[in-house]
Amino acid sequence: MPDLSGFYPLIATLIGAVVVVAVIWLATKLMWKVAEPNEALIISGLTRGTLDTREGMDFKIVTGKGALVLPGLQTVRTLSLTLNETELKVSCVTSQGIQVIVEGVVIYKIGDAPPFIANAARRFLGQQPKMESQVYNVFEGHLRSIIGSMTMEEIIRERDKLASQVRGASGVEMEKLGLVVDSLQIKDLQDPTGYIQNIAKPHIAQVKMEARIAEATRNREAAEKEAEAEALIADAQSVSAIRQSLAQANAERAKANAAQAGPLADATARQQVVVQETEVAKLEADREEQKLQTTVRKPADAKAYAKRTDAEGQKSADISAAEALARRTELEAQANARRTELQAQANATAAAAAAGATRVTGEAEAAATKARGDAAASAIKAKALAEADGIKARAEALGTNQEAVISQQLAETMPAIIAAAAAPFAHVGQLTVLNGGDGINRMIGGILAQVGDYLPALRSALRNGRDGAKQPPKAPDA
Repeated sequence: MPDLSGFYPLIATLIGAVVVVAVIWLATKLMWKVAEPNEALIISGLTRGTLDTREGMDFKIVTGKGALVLPGLQTVRTLSLTLNETELKVSCVTSQGIQVIVEGVVIYKIGDAPPFIANAARRFLGQQPKMESQVYNVFEGHLRSIIGSMTMEEIIRERDKLASQVRGASGVEMEKLGLVVDSLQIKDLQDPTGYIQNIAKPHIAQVKMEARIAEATRNREAAEKEAEAEALIADAQSVSAIRQSLAQANAERAKANAAQAGPLADATARQQVVVQETEVAKLEADREEQKLQTTVRKPADAKAYAKRTDAEGQKSADISAAEALARRTELEAQANARRTELQAQANATAAAAAAGATRVTGEAEAAATKARGDAAASAIKAKALAEADGIKARAEALGTNQEAVISQQLAETMPAIIAAAAAPFAHVGQLTVLNGGDGINRMIGGILAQVGDYLPALRSALRNGRDGAKQPPKAPDA
């Protein structure tokens, strides 16, 4: 085992050094004091003051750093540099003699400069709660003094000015106390006499009046806008109703036209049929007239003309012309009457189809009836006039040329005579004629021979009849 006796002195020396160092560190820790950022250390005792604290008490101020304090020889105490607040409620009287209660708040602190800290340490070290009452007393006196020189209106309008004057007036005293005012605010003004309220009444009344006027104006404008909007709405509704009415009317008109399309088409078709029938009837009348002229009148006129030429050509021609005119007038009257009647019927039918109503139909039928009556009356009148003219012409002809008139009458009655002679053959279903064409000629010749035998007797009868009509009856013999 090695011999360690040589190391013991060294170890003892090291342990002694460690102990000395530990004792020195502990003593230094106990004597070294460090100031916080919001406080100041006031060291009194075995020390020398600075130039700022040399007058008066001899103490040392330490801020923001540390200092060595010898226990038993020196004393260290802290002075807080934080903000403080004091509520103010001061009863004052204005220059007008009006009582007013001012409420405010003062925010202050100990100044950062050594003179301020020294003044505060001399007055409030260890008694910092008393600062509040001291500050209250300072500001109370200055508030009363300054408000006593101001009117109520100035106090109301110029609160910042009031706070600035109070703070300026209290600055010297606060500096002596080592304090600095950060803020002074006037929070409220209480008016026990009601002066402020009375001052406000005219303005309140004015504001209320302006408010009522403004409200009335707005209400009037709103009412006008509402009326304009309602008028626009009414116009829009009216336009819409008119458009709807027009659309409905157009729809009803289209519906009515569609409903009447069928009857109108039928009426138009019937009208065209009537027109065509009228034209056909007119053509048939013309054809019958031409046929009459060709088959009866012309041959009779030719025979009568030949015989009248023998007796008295000019008179016979006049009689023939008069009779032809009378016959043409009669035929034209009949054709016009028929055409007028057909036209009236067509007009009545078209009117009844277009209107589709009983009243219109009745009026059309009445018009048609009237037209037919007028046409019939015109035809009768024309026929009567024609017959009268014919009778007059025949009478004049009989007076001038009896033979010509008798020949004309025989010519006019010749078809009837021949028809009467051929009447026995009308009831024969089948007729067999021998000898072909010669047999037919003999049969027709026989019929004509019978007619020829009858003509002298007929002529004698007509002559005797005419003469008897002209001569007056003879008186009986005595």
